[in-house]
Amino acid sequence: MADRGVDLSALPKEVRDQLAELDLELSEGDITQKGYEKKRAKLLASYIPHLPNVDLSLPDVQLSPSHSADPSPSPEAPGPSTSSASKHHRAHRSGGARDDRYRSDIHTEAVQAALAKHKEEKMALPMPTKRRSAFVQSPIDTCTPPDTSSASEDEGSLRRKAALSAVLAQNLQSPDYWINRSVQSSSTSSSASSTLSHGEPKTQPQPQLQPAASVLADVLAHTRIENSVPPDVTSSTPQERGSRVDLPPAVRGMSRGQSRSSMLDTADGVPVNSRVSTKIQQLLNTLKRPKRPPLSEFFLDDSEEIVEVPQPDPNTPKPEGRQIIPVKGEPLGVVSNWPPALQAALARWGATQAKSPALTALDITGKPLYTLTYGKLWSRSLKLAYTLLNKLGTKTDPVLQPGDRVALVYPNSDPGMFWVAFYGCLLAEVIPVPIEVPLSRQDAGSQQLGFLLGSCGVSLALTSEVCLKGLPKTPNGEIIQFKGWPRMRWVVTDTKYLTKPSKDWQPHIPTANTDTAYIEYKASKEGTVMGVAVSKISMLTHCQALTQACNYCEGETLVNVLDCKKDMGLWHGVLTSVMNRIHTITVPYAVMKACPMSWVQRVHIHKARVALVKCRDLHWAMMAHKDQKDTNLSSIRMLIVADGANPWSVSSCDAFLNVFQSHGLKPEVICPCATSPEALTVAIRRPGARGAPLPARAILSMGGLSHGVIRVNTEDKNSALTVQDVGHIMPGALMCIVKPDGPPQLCKTDEIGEIVINSRAGGTMYYGLPGVTKNTFEVIPVNQAGAPIGEIPFSRTGLLGFVGPGSLVFVVGKIEGLLMVSSRRHNADDLVATALAVEPVKTVYRGRIAVFSVTVFYDERIVIVAEQRPDASEEDSFQWMSRVLQAIDSIHQVGLYCLALVPANTLPKTPLGGIHICETKQNFLEGNLHPCNILMCPHTCVTNMPKPRQKQPVDVGPASMLVGNLVAGKRIAQATGRELGVVEDQDLIRKLCMWPTMMHQFLSEALQFRAQTDPDHVLYVLLNAKGVAVCTATCAQLHKRAEKITATLMERGGLNTGDNVVLLYPPGIDLIAAFYGCLYAGVIPVTVRPPHPQNLAATLPTVRMIIDVSKAACILTTQPLMRILRSREAAASVNVKTWPTIIDTDDLPRKRPPHIYKPPTAEMLAYLDFSVSTTGMLTGVKMSHAAVSTLCRSIKLQCELYSSRQIAICLDPYCGLGFVLWCLSSVYSGHQSILIPPLELESSLALWLSTLSQYKIRDTFCSYSVMELCTKGLGTQTEMLKARGLNLSCVRSCVVIAEERPRLSLTQSFSKLFKDLGLSSRAVSTAFGSRVNLAICLQGTAGPDPSTVYVDMKSLRHDRVRLVERGAPQSLPLMESGTILPGVRVIIVNPETRGPLGDSHLGEIWVNSPHSASGYYTIYGEESLQADHFNTRLSFGEPHTLWARTGYLGFIKRTELLDASGDRHDALFVVGSLDETLELRGLRYHPIDIETSVSRAHRSIAESAVFTWTNLLVVVAELSGSEQEALDLVPLVTNVVLEEHHLIVGVVVIVDPGVIPINSRGEKQRMHLRDSFLADQLDPIYVAYNM
Repeated sequence: MADRGVDLSALPKEVRDQLAELDLELSEGDITQKGYEKKRAKLLASYIPHLPNVDLSLPDVQLSPSHSADPSPSPEAPGPSTSSASKHHRAHRSGGARDDRYRSDIHTEAVQAALAKHKEEKMALPMPTKRRSAFVQSPIDTCTPPDTSSASEDEGSLRRKAALSAVLAQNLQSPDYWINRSVQSSSTSSSASSTLSHGEPKTQPQPQLQPAASVLADVLAHTRIENSVPPDVTSSTPQERGSRVDLPPAVRGMSRGQSRSSMLDTADGVPVNSRVSTKIQQLLNTLKRPKRPPLSEFFLDDSEEIVEVPQPDPNTPKPEGRQIIPVKGEPLGVVSNWPPALQAALARWGATQAKSPALTALDITGKPLYTLTYGKLWSRSLKLAYTLLNKLGTKTDPVLQPGDRVALVYPNSDPGMFWVAFYGCLLAEVIPVPIEVPLSRQDAGSQQLGFLLGSCGVSLALTSEVCLKGLPKTPNGEIIQFKGWPRMRWVVTDTKYLTKPSKDWQPHIPTANTDTAYIEYKASKEGTVMGVAVSKISMLTHCQALTQACNYCEGETLVNVLDCKKDMGLWHGVLTSVMNRIHTITVPYAVMKACPMSWVQRVHIHKARVALVKCRDLHWAMMAHKDQKDTNLSSIRMLIVADGANPWSVSSCDAFLNVFQSHGLKPEVICPCATSPEALTVAIRRPGARGAPLPARAILSMGGLSHGVIRVNTEDKNSALTVQDVGHIMPGALMCIVKPDGPPQLCKTDEIGEIVINSRAGGTMYYGLPGVTKNTFEVIPVNQAGAPIGEIPFSRTGLLGFVGPGSLVFVVGKIEGLLMVSSRRHNADDLVATALAVEPVKTVYRGRIAVFSVTVFYDERIVIVAEQRPDASEEDSFQWMSRVLQAIDSIHQVGLYCLALVPANTLPKTPLGGIHICETKQNFLEGNLHPCNILMCPHTCVTNMPKPRQKQPVDVGPASMLVGNLVAGKRIAQATGRELGVVEDQDLIRKLCMWPTMMHQFLSEALQFRAQTDPDHVLYVLLNAKGVAVCTATCAQLHKRAEKITATLMERGGLNTGDNVVLLYPPGIDLIAAFYGCLYAGVIPVTVRPPHPQNLAATLPTVRMIIDVSKAACILTTQPLMRILRSREAAASVNVKTWPTIIDTDDLPRKRPPHIYKPPTAEMLAYLDFSVSTTGMLTGVKMSHAAVSTLCRSIKLQCELYSSRQIAICLDPYCGLGFVLWCLSSVYSGHQSILIPPLELESSLALWLSTLSQYKIRDTFCSYSVMELCTKGLGTQTEMLKARGLNLSCVRSCVVIAEERPRLSLTQSFSKLFKDLGLSSRAVSTAFGSRVNLAICLQGTAGPDPSTVYVDMKSLRHDRVRLVERGAPQSLPLMESGTILPGVRVIIVNPETRGPLGDSHLGEIWVNSPHSASGYYTIYGEESLQADHFNTRLSFGEPHTLWARTGYLGFIKRTELLDASGDRHDALFVVGSLDETLELRGLRYHPIDIETSVSRAHRSIAESAVFTWTNLLVVVAELSGSEQEALDLVPLVTNVVLEEHHLIVGVVVIVDPGVIPINSRGEKQRMHLRDSFLADQLDPIYVAYNM
């Protein structure tokens, strides 16, 4: 290639060498592109004619808008300045390193063509959003690129010229095209697109925004989120796309329940012109494409049917040939002077040819280090054998016996030591087990090696002194105990430590028999390492067969580049070579990395006849061969390619021949072969005669292969696979092809199956594992009828292939690389090849790619993990990933589930530098992979989802006919609390100190009565963080404080009776006094949580909203809060000039009001209760005086409260039952309340529990957030608390006040943790209230313990209750929500038909009770809601009773327990809020269930929340670990939701801890979270859009 004005051929040789070396470094990733260009420029600087404006980097090929390659590569060529298509594509250097092992020009073209098809779709894929701080890669210069040298142990590649860029240009959109298409028109600059995708502000002006896009921006900016049905993205009808920009029908929310606006009822809807909503729209656009295969119409409502069973495709190709006949190898020749055992051969050469060289080892530079002669090899092996048998123990108690197993731990760089150790063991008749050197305690795979050593019973390891020094040690110098290893004794075998045998000692060399000679390790697909035992006779026969097949002659020279510890490197380079007195030159891996040409030079120098290599070595030699004019390979008669069975080796062999034919390499000497650890050598191509035609190749259809049949590819060349033969099977062997799964049935001639071999020269068993051995080494093939074809056992080889013409063997893949997806087979290597054919591969390291499958939702799913180059940009990576997806989809017709990129050098390595696939898979599944980029595509590849459920039409059918108290043969689901009772005997009541309730219908009267009759009785005690009572209130004190406030209100407030007054106080007694002050004054109190002084911007608007909505005439508060309301900080978030009158009640004059107001009727309003629901709705309910007093009376009866009792309350006192217990209940019942503000627990965790212990409290009330705080914060400190004397045995009932399904796991954890402190397991229970009725259930003192049931989650989604046993799959435990309060009736109703339901049926909970609220306080004038929620009637059954609808789903179950009256107890189980449920695929999901699964998915998920947006499920997970774990969560969250809930997650958002908003009751505010997400206010660590 002409480097602008430089003729490379004219450069001096050393410069050309340095350039070639640079090219190699770049190709292997040992140098970055930037570094490469810098060094190259430096080298060429003095040879370049000085032209103006010449840069020394590679020429850039500019693409004009029409996507044709600009023919002039000169740097001044003007590119169209406005077009985003003018993104530069790098031209490829001609000498670069496209890894040819996975390379075929045809395949690259196929991939380009496939991608070109996708171009027409013009689909914008939403790019994930990543926080800037996350995964900051170190500067490029300091990154070590990974060791790409040995990819998964195979290799090879030519680089296409600049023409490739042109092909790319025509076939593919420029990268910007893919990213953020939908809001920008094609004319915005590419920098705008990248900033938009990364979340930085767009600064540059954009006058060129096209009309379509600006319209979209307007639509998005002004869309209020209203109640309209969102676009259904799950339908499979393709949308017509006229313009480039897809406008959504409307970007709006969903309405759920009865026209309840459950979306953004915050102050004003969030305008969704955010980046997030744009990306979600892009995601929806990509999902609107029809999926393959299309889903059937709809789901038959059957809970058992989970998976769509794919119907067999009638067009699937089926094998049509006849049954295969076993293939016989040539007979094994009989040789007269063949030695009786391998040791005998060594003895013979050691004695007769002592000076003959056996082994030459190279140093790191590739120069010979030492040569071991046959004499030295024999004498040293003899010494070692003697030492092992006689010198390790005592005569009476030797350490080793013949037949014991011994580990050989030697590095590849020291073959001499290994040879001596191996032959020494054979001579001592102990069994060598060669293994890799463990590098660290946590070494990938060292644990599996431990399994091998354990199963082989190894306890002694031989090693060299150098190796021993390098092993990791403990601080006191001992070798560490490797994970999973048995205890080992280490023996050093260097010559100086060996003892010369005595004159009379001779080793015992028996004739080869069936005893085990050595054990070779083999890693299974699952990662287990097993030992294949090879018997002495097998070893001998195998050497004989190899000698015959390869025609080895005595005294030949062999160059071996393979690992001499196993496989071909051991069989040819250590065993057969000694058998034939061959001189072996070993080229270790480390030498190859330093000097890739070393093996070719050795062949040239030694005139070697045979070379033993892998594709990788061919590839490297080719890359480095520049200007080696003097190498001559004509001496080679056989170039054995050890991984020639890999289909992608063809191109390496061809390319190598292409380059070296001019150096004397003959085409017929290339001999691919097929091997397996179990059967040893399976087949090898014999060298051809000079000039004979080369073997033909098979060009197969990949579609056919995926169905396991052989079809010659004719029509679609895009999906063709070219395979070369691996010659004939070994002499003396018999081969069949059988089906890889199920019984070993013989295949047909046109069917792909597993090769099985019967031969004396194979492995005999997996040592120590008889079970697995039987299935592998003792297979008897059967015919079509299932009858065995003979007696002889075959061994499975793990190779997939077929027999071609002339009995040639073809291999198309390995069982371990086989991925079975929806009953079609895909080969991992084929997928790698396709991924690598996607240009440009500047994003990842070639050869550092792992492909495996994981089982998710009843099928295998394909995952690809690759190492990303440090200099790859986010956009390049994302673009490359999305193109790989499309290429694999087009060529293999299979969807990728997940594509992940990890930082350079982080994938676990095998000892020889390949990728440890099963360790990678393990890391992926455990969330330890730490990717830096990830793309999940569950929507394309999960095609076995159940059909969506179709809702039945709503009408009351004959099955619901009511007969007495039965619905359709079942008891009506209703339950009643005990009677409130009427008070008859006034005198008795006075004696019992119970003031006459019926006389005082008003709490204001009750307080006055108490202040008169029992003025010094303490009603309230308020504690601070130290547990000190900072304030108390007796009946008289509270009455007087209330009077002072009343007087002030009458004087300063200018109020009318019935005006609303906001009480803004911290939790305490001031709040209570102000409440009664309002009642005395005849105004309506509204309690509001004060704003948080440190977070006014978030909390003050809610205060303002309640003040505005309640039309408050006045605010009562404290001095500090008054200052805050008027402060400058407050002015930043609300208008402080328009507050109503603010009165501070801290220092009021001692005045009594002229009179105390008494309402004319009890139906008048007592107070308003405002609360924000979890769906983000602010609702205020009206509580009348009658409701308040009956509610207090009901609680008094249930909890047996009277004036001598003490209770402790740790709740927020602003709404619901928390407010009632804090402010009202004590005044009514006269008991003493110890008040503990929950905020105080943050500074003193043990405050609540120590109060219970100190005051010997029997009854306490708390919230879930308090319980969670104690569980998480004190769980580990129970011993310390016990030592401080904390004792909870006094607690009889601890009730959690909530408006949700009981959190069983939390209450159980709490009970278990504090059991040691005396807490009774029966103490903890829950209450249940709702907006329409603040207290429906409350576990009192009487009544049975709350019961727990297990229900089937699948049925719940169908709105059914199916009770199952504990531990059943998909079971969900539910706890009863407490006993129903006196005076309350509950019924379960179908929310659509409004008819009553039977026992154990799921429906809405309706309540009838004198203490229900009397209505909403204006939800913006929606009067119809009042009638619907508060005064509604059943459609049949009991038409006159008025019910209030709680908005919660639940069911009633009659239990075996008895209640106080002796009747069977009816338990109410709350399942969840109807408003919060997610309707997906026609089923109803409760967010808490999905969240529970998500939180279990990974140890670093602290909390999670889910919501839907335009039918997409969005999961937000809080990450408690380090940010590098963020992307690990994406696949785990997707997996768990798919597995357990049969839903595909659309968006996964990873955020910091504490981002999910939680209200005072400890409930998640999912709608607030959703609004913040859509408005782009979460500052997420990572947002993944699942395609």
